[in-house]
Amino acid sequence: METFTQRAIFIIKNIPKGKVMTYGQIAKLAGSPRGARQVVRVLHSMSKKHRLPWHRVINSKGEIGLKDDEYFSIQKLSLESEGVEFKLNGTIDLNRFLYKPDTRY
Repeated sequence: METFTQRAIFIIKNIPKGKVMTYGQIAKLAGSPRGARQVVRVLHSMSKKHRLPWHRVINSKGEIGLKDDEYFSIQKLSLESEGVEFKLNGTIDLNRFLYKPDTRY
């Protein structure tokens, strides 16, 4: 049986370019509907090792969750380079850019 961490890594690796997923959405698909903070932990501790497209993960409001100016800018520029557009208020239109995999993990 796969662990939550293994499922979360698989889900994050499969977010296509130009799309985003939320921490909560990933947690739910990975088997822990209230595990959004666990997804943050996975991203923080395993992004480099597993070459995760961490920049494609955002919060449920369509915002970049990072507060650090440098990483915020890196994430925003990375998303924009893939065609993700930001509204004037700095959020991403989830109706347009949210990835909704039809596969259960």
